[in-house]
Amino acid sequence: MKFEKHIFVCTNQKEAPKKSCGAEHGAALLDAFKQEITQRGLQKQVRAQRAGCLDACAFGPALVIYPEGTYYGNVQVDDIAEIVEKHVVNNEVVERLKLDF
Repeated sequence: MKFEKHIFVCTNQKEAPKKSCGAEHGAALLDAFKQEITQRGLQKQVRAQRAGCLDACAFGPALVIYPEGTYYGNVQVDDIAEIVEKHVVNNEVVERLKLDF
């Protein structure tokens, strides 16, 4: 595997009144992840990219981190540094944001 961690951020757009991660700032989350990864010099170990629907619309904005397959929901831009520090760097799940389906 080229990357140690792979972050997929849902940026899917659905028509109102359906909730969608894209409408709930999914693109801003992706940008924040990319910025945080770059600031920490992790570009060769970690990849963040947009994803289509992760079937977690009710809990969005949502993302999933592989290889663990950990889903996070209701993620805000202010949560990105914590997710990178705890989950990406230290392999510790951010329990308050974790989705259990």
